[in-house]
Amino acid sequence: MTMKQSIAIIGATSTVAISVARKLAAEDVDIYLVGRNEDKLATVAADLAARGSSTHTIVTDLANLDEHAKVLQQIESATHCFIFHSALTDQAAAESDWSMAEASLTINLLSPLSLLHGLANRLEQQKTGSLVVVSSVAGDRGRASNYWYGTAKGALSIHCQGLRNRLAKSGVPVLTVKPGFIDTAMTAHLEKKPAVLWASAEEVADLIVKGWKQQKNVIYTPGFWRFIMWIITRIPETIFKRLSL
Repeated sequence: MTMKQSIAIIGATSTVAISVARKLAAEDVDIYLVGRNEDKLATVAADLAARGSSTHTIVTDLANLDEHAKVLQQIESATHCFIFHSALTDQAAAESDWSMAEASLTINLLSPLSLLHGLANRLEQQKTGSLVVVSSVAGDRGRASNYWYGTAKGALSIHCQGLRNRLAKSGVPVLTVKPGFIDTAMTAHLEKKPAVLWASAEEVADLIVKGWKQQKNVIYTPGFWRFIMWIITRIPETIFKRLSL
């Protein structure tokens, strides 16, 4: 008899996280939903329960690193962990106000690193499970328009590279997800042009679940972003610094 899988989804009220959770719920799993908004978590949990999943909600502010030890204890039985939580940075505000820059680094970098520290140690010891971490194409090269956000995501991607190298010896895959533009509530204020570069949350969720099941190392969502970023990262710095990107 196959043991029922237990999955933790951290940042569970994001649009993409909800789409991923729905796809996983169809496979009869236990799902731990971690997030800040209690009402939204309850709504997501009810939706997943209707789809056949056993759910547990954990309400916490993921920007409060002191709460992480308790969160890790509550999801101790989860062998597969997806980290989604993130927040777009107001670049202009971060440039003028250090507290805004610090807040961006906390939620987009320090918080996931804190959680990964505990998760990696446990899964390495158990020699089972997997980690899925949502980074961003913004971390592939620093651009004037979003380098504070890109700094956090770039460091997160590098950290995942190191974890992947370390945990491979224990049979624990680490998937780094690098989305491009996703049409969600977080990006509602942005102009969706050119439309061809924008993906739906559902499309990205499909790619994440597929990449996880195939034990991929790094995926770009959608895949064409791999080629876009390949070009962007190869523009000489003398030219790149003059561009408005």
